[in-house]
Formats: sequence, structure tokens, C-alpha cells
Amino acid sequence: RITPGRFYALPQAPQQYKQLLMVAGVEKYFQIAKCFRDEDLRADRQPEFTQIDIEASFVTPDDIFAITEGMLAAIFKAALNADIKTPFDRLTYREAVTRYGSDKPDRRFEMELVDLGEIFRDSSFKVFRGALDASGVVKAINAKGFAGITIGQADELTEIAKLHGAKGLAFIKIENGEWKSPIVKFFSDAEKKALQSTLNIEEGDCVFFGADKWAIACEVLGRLRLRIAEIQNLVGSGKGQSGSDWDFLWVTDFPLFEWSPEENKWNAMHHPFTRPKAEDMALLVDATPSSRGLEAAERGEAPRLRLSEIRAEAYDVVLNGVEIGGGSIRIHEPKLQEKMFETLGISPEARESQFGHLLRALRLGAPPHGGIAFGLDRLVMLICGEQSIREVMAFPKNNRSMDLMTSSPAEVDPKQLRDLGIKLAKDQKL
Repeated sequence: RITPGRFYALPQAPQQYKQLLMVAGVEKYFQIAKCFRDEDLRADRQPEFTQIDIEASFVTPDDIFAITEGMLAAIFKAALNADIKTPFDRLTYREAVTRYGSDKPDRRFEMELVDLGEIFRDSSFKVFRGALDASGVVKAINAKGFAGITIGQADELTEIAKLHGAKGLAFIKIENGEWKSPIVKFFSDAEKKALQSTLNIEEGDCVFFGADKWAIACEVLGRLRLRIAEIQNLVGSGKGQSGSDWDFLWVTDFPLFEWSPEENKWNAMHHPFTRPKAEDMALLVDATPSSRGLEAAERGEAPRLRLSEIRAEAYDVVLNGVEIGGGSIRIHEPKLQEKMFETLGISPEARESQFGHLLRALRLGAPPHGGIAFGLDRLVMLICGEQSIREVMAFPKNNRSMDLMTSSPAEVDPKQLRDLGIKLAKDQKL
């Protein structure tokens, strides 16, 4: 009303403000902050949530890890009298996805993904051989004791596989000493023997395969792994009091960029203020506009300019397969921050209008700094053993972001819109 035609944006996180505090000389900061995200909803997401936000100057990832582990150990001791084992285990992003098919792995049960590339390198089975010849992978999980899979369960798992990029789902049941599957006839005796040894295949097992690009095969098998664990009741309710009921770990070394086929461009996997790892810094510094295309990168043209290989100084803390916090070391050099924006395709004009305040602050001299933020509601959900974040929030929104009690969001009185200088488009889909 005071400045018609101009708007505030609800903050996704206090990211830029806390970085400005570091530049201003506030060496340590924490805040219980309200955040707002317009994203797809699920059991552990709400459009409005509470964050424990932390930032500090002159810190390394190890410093952030120590602060986090101490805080979480104190919380679980006070809330559940549980003694949490510290330091937490650490997995790189690549290792987590390769072994568990997820960057937030649930390690409370086995069923790890196993690479079968060496077994099927010269296979006569065209599906597996074709994936390997195309620089893909062949991987599998062994669901112990799951040979009794029903037709309905098989159909459900096949739909999950297709939903995440697979063309179908191949699996083998071991019943009465027989390997039951249409694909078994394509395996040589040597391949079957190697499979049995590599996957520890026994009577009653069911083996699921993924043959595709690394990312797709891992994603598909990771999703199947979680669903099969639910079907087999491999994990408890989460309401235990023992420290062994809580599996904390760090996932580190995330990719700095991810490719968006829809937008035909690179995006920051976390946010554009995340610092590249020192070992990969040259890959960003030397990046040129011609290096932005994924196809050129995959063909290996100018290998030093492959943005997909740049790792971020970023980290997530995961509890029982749920990400409860994430952070990074930030970019504190103005030229490097400009280079990051350029690589993301943000024009000089857009940089100045959207991030000028931060760039000007960095030019004055900023200390190295980093931090982390925790989803408070999500953490409470896990402590209470609930399956949905809505169970621990007062007046939560439903899965359509609606507050049913107050019937909001609702239409606004036309006079209010006139007072604010806002006119609605006739086509509400715009």
C-alpha cells in the first residue's frame, strides 16, 4: 500500500542476510527462522516451516560438523535420553547414490546396490550389454526372502521403476532351487555362478536389476529398495529410545551444478552461493559459455570444462533416510561469485538487480564463512516417531497447500486489491 506496484518476496531461507552479517563482522549467528517454499508437498514438507539457521566466519566443514553433532547429541539426550554416537559417518554423494540409490540413504537395513558391469561386460543379453556399451551400468539389489512377491507387488514396483526413468523391471525369483525369470535363458552358466557369488543369492531371494545410465539405474533401484523395505517391514517405528535406533550420517561432495533438460541449462544443485571444492576450482574459473551444454560435456569436448564434474563444498546431515539439515561453505570472493552467476546464465543486469547488495558487500572484503540449517519441524517429526510433518505442526496445510479450517487461500476483496494497486489476470492459469 505504501509503495504500490512493488512487492516483498517470502524468504525461502535467510541465506543472503546471514552472509551479509558475516561481511559486517558478526562472526557467529543463529536464528530460529520462518521459511516459505513453493514446492511439491509430501509427508516431510510444508509450504511454511521453521528452520534452525547457523552461520559462522573462518570455519571449515569439520567445524560445522562438530557444532552440528554436539547440538543433535544434546537434543536427543534431552528429548529421548538417547546417547547418539559421534562423530557421524561420512559418505560422499557419489558413494551414497552408488551404494544406496539415494543422496539421503537409509542404512537401517541392507540391500545395497551392487555393480554387475564386470559380469555382463561380454554378455549375450542385449539389454545389459547395450547399457554397458553406451557407458551405462548394470546394477542389482537382492531382496532376501522376497521370492513370494505377489503379482500386485510386482506391478507396483514396475510402475515405480517406470516413473523414475526405467523402461521396465527385470527380476529373478529363486524358488525350489530354480531361478524363475524370462531373462535367465540369456545368462551363461558362468554369469549365473558369478551372480550367485556376488549377490549372495540363496533360496527365497528375489533379485532386481537396473541397466541404464548411472543416475537412472541408481535412482530406480534406490526407490525399489525403500519400497521393498516397507513391504517387508525391515525398519521399526522410529520411536525407540536407544542410540542405535538413530542412524546419523553426513553426505558430502555434492555436484555444484545439475543439468535441467526442461530449461536446457545448468542450475545450482544447492544455491548459487555455494563454494566449489578447492581441487575443482579451476573447472569453474576456466568455464566458458560453450562449456554449458550437457551434450558437449558428455562427448568429452574440452574435458577441463565439464561442469558436471565440479564438486561443491556442500554437506547434508541425514537421519534414518531423511535429510534434516544442509549447508555449505560459501563463496566470499566477488569475482568468483560473478563467475558463478555467469556460468548459471544470469545476465549482468539481473545480477545487479537481484544480488547487487551481496556483490557490493563482497567487494568490500568478506571473511571465509559457512553454515548449515536444520528443518526443526522435520526433526521433531522424527523424534516423535511420526510419519508426517503435519502431525507436529499447529494448523498445517494439506497436500494442496490449503488451510481447511480457515478456507485459505481465498479470494481477496476487490477494494483491497485496488488499495494495493494489484489487478488479477482474467486467465487465472497465467
